Amino acid sequence: MRWLVIVIFVALAACDVPTTQTQPRPQSGVPQISDQDARTRAGIAARQFVTVVQTVEPVAEQECQRRAPSANCDFQIVVDDRPGQPPNAFQTIDRTGRPILAFNLALIASVDNADELAFVMGHEAAHHVLGHLGRTQQNAVVGAVILSGLAALGGADAAAVQSAEQIGASLGARTYSKDFELEADRLGTVISARAGYNPVRGAEFFNKIPDPGNRFLGSHPPNSARMEIVRRTAAGL
Repeated sequence: MRWLVIVIFVALAACDVPTTQTQPRPQSGVPQISDQDARTRAGIAARQFVTVVQTVEPVAEQECQRRAPSANCDFQIVVDDRPGQPPNAFQTIDRTGRPILAFNLALIASVDNADELAFVMGHEAAHHVLGHLGRTQQNAVVGAVILSGLAALGGADAAAVQSAEQIGASLGARTYSKDFELEADRLGTVISARAGYNPVRGAEFFNKIPDPGNRFLGSHPPNSARMEIVRRTAAGL
């Protein structure tokens, strides 16, 4: 049962867009957006999202069928409408194995243009096409087995072994996560370009998120490395 918990956790958390920092409270003297302007902007963002879904989804499914013919390539794109969430998007699968691409309202509203939204969508679809979720789960299980086994051999009690198991799963899941992100950036560039968008312009979305730098066992590579691989891939198309 504990393995099942680990695998489900990784499936839900393995592949996401780093969230932006919480916005500071408006300062006095700064013009506030009226309700009418807010509704107008929301309407524009909603229409843009629908258009991007209609153009990117079929291209992503074609790439999936071409590169991973045995995979389920019937993408379902959903919106997380919970208020107060930081911008985020992620890829997972449902109980039937159907790939899910989820975007929350904050991310949909935060992009500057359709190119950014298309690039993020292509990036998340690429994670599924490349099988990153399953590979991350395997790495998590291996990490959990090794670290909990070492703890048990060292005479740790049941609570310490369980803690080591959880830590091992987390470390295992992060082992190749930077490589997976760059692979998804590369294929996401291809998908968004073939859908008619500018992936280099779309990758400017990285400027909106904190740069993780090149931290040991970090989940994402530096933003500069991601921009470079997008530029090189786009130049080669």
